[in-house]
Amino acid sequence: MSKSKFETSLESGVHNRLQSLIGTWKGTTKTWFEPGVVADESPMEGTIRPILGGRFVMHEYKGSLTDKPFEGIAIYGFDIQNNKLQSAWIDSFHMGTGIMLSSGAPQASGFSVLGSYGGPEIPEPWGWRTVIELLDNDNLIITAYNISPEGQEDKATETVYKRVG
Repeated sequence: MSKSKFETSLESGVHNRLQSLIGTWKGTTKTWFEPGVVADESPMEGTIRPILGGRFVMHEYKGSLTDKPFEGIAIYGFDIQNNKLQSAWIDSFHMGTGIMLSSGAPQASGFSVLGSYGGPEIPEPWGWRTVIELLDNDNLIITAYNISPEGQEDKATETVYKRVG
């Protein structure tokens, strides 16, 4: 019997690369509210685990921002049929009560997904690009960029993780 596309992807494709993120991570997150000015730098802890038989990985994390605790969850997956990486992201600081859905293309050492946000105070949506880069088995960088409606892209957050388990 031949393998399904998902089984093949889990064995040697994009799902296999997602599995390489699984583990316990500790590091530091920097946050920028304006270009070039670090507003906060604080410890971050996260766990990335497989869910639904490896179809997705879930990143649960806790840290602080300006001395106030926050936490978040991001689910990452690869939609084989549409050849797109996808994410659903929630947290207690940036997203409030919203869920950001993002999508993008696989890359050699990770992936990049693009979503957007807005609301009554932000009538023209802003973009939010998240880049996940596994430098090697023990070093992971998650960087997010704010993108203005005019297309100006600036670093918003950067988490530099080391694998601890």
